[in-house]
Amino acid sequence: MYDIKPFPIPVVADLGPGTQSEDDTLDYIAMPQGMETYHTPVLPEPEEIAQHAGAVLVLHEVLSTLRQVAEGAAPKHDTARVTLARLGAQDLTLINQVLGEGEVSAQVLAQDGTPVLQIQEAVFAGVWRVIESAPDGTVRDWIEVGGVPEVLRQTAKLDGGQAETAPLAVPPEVMNAPSVLVELEDQRRTWQPGQVAHVVNLSLLPLTPIDIGYLDHRLGTGRVLILSRGYGNCRITNCCVPHTWRVVYYNSQDTVILNSVEVTDMPDVVCAAPEDLCDSVDRLHEVLQWVNQS
Repeated sequence: MYDIKPFPIPVVADLGPGTQSEDDTLDYIAMPQGMETYHTPVLPEPEEIAQHAGAVLVLHEVLSTLRQVAEGAAPKHDTARVTLARLGAQDLTLINQVLGEGEVSAQVLAQDGTPVLQIQEAVFAGVWRVIESAPDGTVRDWIEVGGVPEVLRQTAKLDGGQAETAPLAVPPEVMNAPSVLVELEDQRRTWQPGQVAHVVNLSLLPLTPIDIGYLDHRLGTGRVLILSRGYGNCRITNCCVPHTWRVVYYNSQDTVILNSVEVTDMPDVVCAAPEDLCDSVDRLHEVLQWVNQS
């Protein structure tokens, strides 16, 4: 006869009524509790706005540029800049008050990890405030209108174009990460501009923490860091291989609810959609109608 190992669960169980104990309360995964929504900016009185003609002119230029981009053939990819170099401190304060802070913010880091670009989306989707700090201490400040600031795509492209080093031997503890890497590499080779993102949901795969660490090591971490605050948080970083992004969703308790890798030029969660740009045109037009009363 065969030696049978002890079975950890009884083969036969009494499943009759009343035999199963129940907890008094049910524990569910905590879901996000809040969601960022559009709020009309709190504007100063008209007589105060009248003292900042430079800021008003810039806001009208932003509206005109936003309308042109929104009506363009491919607003997700086309952007345009409006410089703020000629504005004084008080005019910039008014610009900040009107634009507010939207859902998405981003940083571009230098090789040493120092932020060289700070980006904040306005409450008007597709309107971005970009501040660049040069090593010599000079600062460039502009508003960029479009799906996403072009510098984020450019930096990710540069990071992804780095020469890949020969992979190290797979540690024996790594189980399923190599097959995921093969799938991602295959998608990168066939990726074309405009193609729908290929998403690998790591949360649904049998991956150990060692697998995840090995994936992160092989993919690398680029210089683009993005945070989208909508329903919970979404943190996005580019990888050091072409067209590849790490996209991780958190609930309001900062617990991971979705861990994924996307093969695309830019994850959709970052980009302002064409319909969002059209909505922003209407909203900014309403704000400037108030401003024009001054």
